[in-house]
Amino acid sequence: MARPRSFDEDRVLHELRDRFWDAGYSATSLQDLMRISGLGKGSLYAAYGDKHSLFLRTLRTYVTEGNEGLRATLESEPRAVDALRKVLLSPVNPGAERGCFLANSTCELATQHADVRAEARQAYETMTELITACVAKAQQEGDLPADQDAKEFARSLLAAQQGVLYMGRTGMDLDMLRSVANDLADRLLPR
Repeated sequence: MARPRSFDEDRVLHELRDRFWDAGYSATSLQDLMRISGLGKGSLYAAYGDKHSLFLRTLRTYVTEGNEGLRATLESEPRAVDALRKVLLSPVNPGAERGCFLANSTCELATQHADVRAEARQAYETMTELITACVAKAQQEGDLPADQDAKEFARSLLAAQQGVLYMGRTGMDLDMLRSVANDLADRLLPR
């Protein structure tokens, strides 16, 4: 008879995700994962599978939480165009140099691991769909041109936001990063 798990799986997954996020996949060792989780090798593998399976699980959890956060941001403002502006400005925060776990992981692993590339493509497609719905709402509200392809514009907004995110990863001063993000928002979205 299997023993019940006596650890907080969500907490452990978040702590393991943070290790992958901060160090990267390649620089995270099995010993790191065991130390952080407090689990032995057998228990860690029984709970989460091998290192790659564990990594994918942390990435999927991050993406799910990120999409929930994106959805909340897109629904947070009375006018859709203001919510889109918030999305463009979202990478401007004191933790900007940490970047995005999805983007960091995609850069590190997508060329070598088709499953990571597929996860990233699906994640960005879901983000695009969420942003597309908000763009369409902004068009209905008269804040964006109705003749513009909503999905193509959503992809452009996501690319701009990811660019700001990447610039934050370089350690750019927050005031300069905010200025860049505001300039992008002013060029792409009316006030």
